[in-house]
Amino acid sequence: MQIHIFRGPGRILGFTAHSSDENLQKKYAPWTAFKTIDLRRDDPTPGVDANQCLDDIEANGEHLTEAHVRITEEAIR
Repeated sequence: MQIHIFRGPGRILGFTAHSSDENLQKKYAPWTAFKTIDLRRDDPTPGVDANQCLDDIEANGEHLTEAHVRITEEAIR
């Protein structure tokens, strides 16, 4: 799956299937496009747990990390 990565403030990263930041949490805006990657389940990917990321995107439309630690659940509350 093609995933777009955006940088937020500090060490926040947002991962989404959207090519824009439209569905990322506004509380971490402004978002800046960082890069696009192909992410596959069970494939080791530096800096992100691919399975966790894809699960979050499927459930919430986004996956958020801070310093490579998942914060998706706290962020969407």
